[in-house]
Order: sequence, then C-alpha cells, then structure tokens
Amino acid sequence: MKKYTSLGKLLIDYRKINKISQSDFAANLNVDVRTIQRWEKNITLVKPNKEIVLVQETLLPHQLIRNLNAINSIPTFYDFSIRKYALTKLTNSFPEASWFKALMNSATKRVRTIDYEKDIDYIIKQMQFHKPISKDIANVIRESIKLLPEMNLIIEDDSGSYSGHSLVFPLSLSAYKKIKERKFSDNGLNVTDLVNYKTQNKPIFFGFDITADCNDNIYYIANQLFRFVRDLSNQNYLFCSIPLRHDNFEINKQMGLKIIWEDKKEKNKFGLEIAPRFQEGNFKEFLSL
Repeated sequence: MKKYTSLGKLLIDYRKINKISQSDFAANLNVDVRTIQRWEKNITLVKPNKEIVLVQETLLPHQLIRNLNAINSIPTFYDFSIRKYALTKLTNSFPEASWFKALMNSATKRVRTIDYEKDIDYIIKQMQFHKPISKDIANVIRESIKLLPEMNLIIEDDSGSYSGHSLVFPLSLSAYKKIKERKFSDNGLNVTDLVNYKTQNKPIFFGFDITADCNDNIYYIANQLFRFVRDLSNQNYLFCSIPLRHDNFEINKQMGLKIIWEDKKEKNKFGLEIAPRFQEGNFKEFLSL
C-alpha cells in the first residue's frame, strides 16, 4: 500500500491510473477545472456536498476521502489494485485466519442483507475493477438474496456509505460440476443454476465475490458468513470460490479450502496479483479447532 498524506496526491494518482485528464475529471464531477487544480494542490478542501459526489464518481472509500479531506489530514495507506485502505503500516497486510476465529462472535450493525433495488448498481460498479459481470449475473444476485439472505450482505461505514459486500450463491450440483470441470465460468451462471439450499443433502455455497475496503470491514463480513455456516444444522456442506484477490485466496487456504485448478493465462487481466483459482472445502474443521 502507498501512504497518502493529502487528498491532492490521491486524486492525482487516481487520474493517472484511470487515464483521466483534469478537464474530464472536472466534467464528471460537474465542477470547474480550476477547482480540480486547487484540490490537487491542496489549496482548498472538498466541500461536504462534493465529497459525496467525489466518492460516487471515483468509487474510492468514503473513509479514505474523509481522512485526507481535512485541515489536519489523517495519513492513510491505500492500494488501488485491491481497493483497500489502512490507517497504519501494521494493518496493511491481511491478518492470519486465527484473527477471524478469535473474535468470531463480534458483530456490527453496519452489516445487513443486500437491498437489491437500493444496492445493486453500486455493487456492480465496484466489481468492475476485478471481475467480469454478465447481464444474467444481476438476476442471479437478486434470486440469491431471496434464497440466501444470510450470506448476501453489504457493509456500510458510520455515515452509511458503501464499504464492502459478499455475494454467495446457493448452487445446484450440476452448476457446481460445470464450474469445477471448467465447462463454463462463474460469469455464465443464471437463475436456473440456483437451488434452495435447505432442501439439499449437501448444500453448495459459491462465493462469487467477497470484498471490503479495509481489513476491519472484511472481518465483519467474513465472520457473519462463518457464524452462519457454523450454526447450520446440516454440516455436510461445500463452500467453493474463485477468488481474484490474493488476500481472499490466502484466507480461504488457511481455513482449509483446497485448490482444484488454476488459470495462469488469466493472471493480471484485471491488474490483480494472482491467477484465478478454484478452491473448495468445508470450514467445519477450522471452526471446531
């Protein structure tokens, strides 16, 4: 992660990474180009009403913007590739799996089930940075929220801004086998591939996308998922995933998911650090230790 001590430097890096000129950035935010120049030179702060517009346009974490958009800014680390921030160098790295388990029952009211109509557009915008999204996936998400509200979650910060989400699909056995055998990608799923997990002898949960803007928020998201599977009456379940972020991959590995296949040709397609890998397993042993 890179340490930022001013909002101006963050905005300059944002434009460079996204290849946006000052004039285009100004037009997107409906401000004068001189306003962008003053922000980037840290001559003026971003007004509160424009701060929200800035977050919605850039999809940068609101907490990150607030930390830097102050007379006495709070230095904050940020990584544009995995879209995560940290307040200190010590919290840059993803924690060990034991960290999740040690505080398994800690929760926050900032996590809730996804409200499809309210949340879906912003969630899809967030996913565009690391995952291909087909037209059918939005319908799959809608149905999965109905079938599995406990695992299709969104987390917000204290101001109500988006901070992360989990999208977990209850898959049919046939759909699971097709993905495992690489007959189609997870982006090829449709509503007919979903089932009511409560009627299955062996429920299959597919982690389509689990992400958050900092380690604390991924902790709250992940632990709600772990508490759900821990308390399932049917422990003969399977959890599988194709994580595209190295931190998601590592935590899955530590918790007992095995690698079934790896697609090295797709490495760095979205500027990420690992190739897509299909992992599967059960958290029962990890959660019982």
